[in-house]
Amino acid sequence: MTSEFAVEMRDVVKKFITPEGNELNAVDHVTMQIKNGEFFSMLGSSGCGKTTSLRMIAGFEWPTEGEVYIEGKGMGHTPPYQRKVNTVFQSYALFQHMTVFQNIAFGLEMEGAKEDEIKKRVGRALEMVQLTGMERRRPKQLSGGQQQRVAVARALVKTPDVLLLDEPLGALDLKLRKEMQLELKALQQQLGITFIYVTHDQEEALTMSDRIAVMSKGRVQQLATPVEIYERPVNKFVADFIGESNFMEGKIKSLSGNEAVVHVPALNAEIRGMPMSQNFVNGEEVVVSVRPEKIRIAEQSAKGDGLFKARVLNSVYIGSDTHVYVDMQGLRLKVMEQNRISRLDPSSFYVKEQEITLVFMPENTLVLKKD
Repeated sequence: MTSEFAVEMRDVVKKFITPEGNELNAVDHVTMQIKNGEFFSMLGSSGCGKTTSLRMIAGFEWPTEGEVYIEGKGMGHTPPYQRKVNTVFQSYALFQHMTVFQNIAFGLEMEGAKEDEIKKRVGRALEMVQLTGMERRRPKQLSGGQQQRVAVARALVKTPDVLLLDEPLGALDLKLRKEMQLELKALQQQLGITFIYVTHDQEEALTMSDRIAVMSKGRVQQLATPVEIYERPVNKFVADFIGESNFMEGKIKSLSGNEAVVHVPALNAEIRGMPMSQNFVNGEEVVVSVRPEKIRIAEQSAKGDGLFKARVLNSVYIGSDTHVYVDMQGLRLKVMEQNRISRLDPSSFYVKEQEITLVFMPENTLVLKKD
């Protein structure tokens, strides 16, 4: 019976000894279940444990504690070549003296596959990555994006159950990187195999993934869909790492259902928001988070709850949006307004020292645990 999960990490720990002789938990009791056919990303900054986790799935590293399972089978010390996974590296690791065909065929030749079988499978892999007709070129005769596709084809030709991708777009320029994000996602959907993707780029993870594990200091901070992670981060680290957020410190004054009232001393006012934990108690110190695009600028005459006066410090027009930096009783916040109408008239922009009114909607104002 096939396992529901392509890959599982169960309470996995990976310890290293630093040059100073100290013990470091690069991966610290990580548990993850990655579904069959899923595009799953591990996202975090350098040193968060994402690449070490990927290397343990690949078999290049072995867990100090815990176990990695592939298709329900514990891997133990199973070497990489005996695992139904293949890896695409950031450097591509192509053989420069070989043609595209030879690069892709290399793994099959090492397995002793027959010539007709190799030709058929390499042809199919080239078709998948839209490089048919380039079999005789060498890597240096290809663009960065084409080399990346050869690396993917070389990994796919051996029909792995799981494809591991370690920051494979890191060497590409921004425009090509964005194009390749969409191509990789389309390829994964076409093939239906599990992709496990490591990246430090938040937009990349949000664009491509079915689910994301946000990692920090060897631990998973949140594992959820891109929408859940962006709209409902579980703590300040996730809210700060994914996108941009404004933060205000305060104390919970009252709790009622899906709403918390927080007293913010810097404003000498109360803000209503959604509690992101079931364990809050009255009087607890918390952090209020509001994303810049979730704050509205209202008419000066507006009345009601969630309205706060602010003073414009700076206004920056960047084409699609205008970024307005404001002072709200000593707190500096950023507000983003989408430019839905033409703004050629200078009077349509916010100017320094202008008094404005900000609207905080409770459903877009998140109350988070203090780290």
